[in-house]
Amino acid sequence: MRLELRARKFLFDSLQGRFVLAMLGGLALVQLTVNLVWYSQIEQRVRRQTEQAAHHVTSGAMGAVRALRELPAAYRPLLIEQLRTMGGTRFQVFFNNAAVTVTPLPGQPMARLLEQRVTQELTAQLPPGTPVHVALASPIGLAVAPSGALLSDLPESWVEPSLIAVERPAPFLVIQAETEPGVWLYLSSTLPDPYYLEQLEFFTWQRLTPQLLALGLAVLLTLIAVRAITRPLAGLSQAAARVGRRVAPKPLPVSGTQEVRQAIEAFNDMQERIRRYIGDRERLFASISHDLRTPITRLRLRSELLDDTAVQDEFHEDLDELDMMVKTALQIVKDTDIHENRAPLRIDLVLQKMVRDARMGGHRIELQNEPLTVFGKPLALKRALGNLLDNAMFYGDAGQAVEVSVGSDEAGLVLVTVRDRGPGVPDGALALLGQPYTRLEHGASLRKEGLGLGLSIVREIVADHGGTVRFRNHPAGGFEVRVALPAG
Repeated sequence: MRLELRARKFLFDSLQGRFVLAMLGGLALVQLTVNLVWYSQIEQRVRRQTEQAAHHVTSGAMGAVRALRELPAAYRPLLIEQLRTMGGTRFQVFFNNAAVTVTPLPGQPMARLLEQRVTQELTAQLPPGTPVHVALASPIGLAVAPSGALLSDLPESWVEPSLIAVERPAPFLVIQAETEPGVWLYLSSTLPDPYYLEQLEFFTWQRLTPQLLALGLAVLLTLIAVRAITRPLAGLSQAAARVGRRVAPKPLPVSGTQEVRQAIEAFNDMQERIRRYIGDRERLFASISHDLRTPITRLRLRSELLDDTAVQDEFHEDLDELDMMVKTALQIVKDTDIHENRAPLRIDLVLQKMVRDARMGGHRIELQNEPLTVFGKPLALKRALGNLLDNAMFYGDAGQAVEVSVGSDEAGLVLVTVRDRGPGVPDGALALLGQPYTRLEHGASLRKEGLGLGLSIVREIVADHGGTVRFRNHPAGGFEVRVALPAG
């Protein structure tokens, strides 16, 4: 099954396979057309040979009939015996008291045409009403008398042995006519060219073998040629896959056909532009990171002068998060993996601090929570929950409180629900939420400088922790977001 899938993928999905199919199909179509034209010409030639053979055999048969009818009945056996003693012959003559049953060659349209033409010419020359039976039959098992005597049982002096060889028997045209009441003249003869009907055998190994060899050779040459053409494309594909990784880009060697060379040159130019862009971006963010660390350090020093230890701890926590954000941003730009270690996190305590800070800013938030722990990246989860609270406070009704709850379900998942009292989201736009740079008309009218990345960041962070995010319009009004995370 796997081998069949690989073969199907190669033939229908790869450039090499499609070239092979196109070449094979084209050659097969050409050969089929040529064979049909050839067969049509052969059929016309065999038809002409059939008409000539019918006339030739009929003339000989009518001469024998006239000669035997003119002889007295007592002399007829003597004439037939003289013909037999002259050596093996292609022409056999017998007199029988009844017609012999002969089985014609099966599946031979030209044989039927021959029998029809001979019957027509004999009927036109014999006395009207004379019964005539004509059949082209194989000499193997051919009866020559009503008693069941076979042609192969006759002495070799009566018939040429090569004509009835089992390996290649020559068909015999059997003519039977009732010359007198109760007297049937039996004439059997090979045709002038006994094997001319073999020309119509369309599917023979002698004809198919050269064509199959030609098809195989064409497929082999096509594979070699296509491999040579697609080899530069394989290198181009591998280089394109390396562009997004931290691999020093190297220009690809320009080779192949004109179209492939143009594609490789364009790719090399694009790769160089991307390299310069990434370098410029890294330098820019490194400069920003350096510039931000200086005021962070100053703020940290000034916080040491605060008398209130609790306020000082909050300052230090906020500065630590800000410092981590700067480092994370720089790591993201440099495209390094995993930006912080995973650790157990009390999700309820994180929300309590966020809610307390929001209330200090004048926002109304109601929190219902229970002590629950998740295992993940603390800073990333804080960022995701912070985005949800910011959206709810900004887009909700300022006169009503934002509802936040933390709980768990029967599957052991930690559920965080944030609901505002705003106008909600059009039902047709729910499927678009969470996609990067998606901004709805209501949000764009309130905040023109937004980029539409908040919910997409939430979805990516939650997905990275093995959780899910669901957006919906609450039945009682407002918009609700529910985050489900595995418990730690």
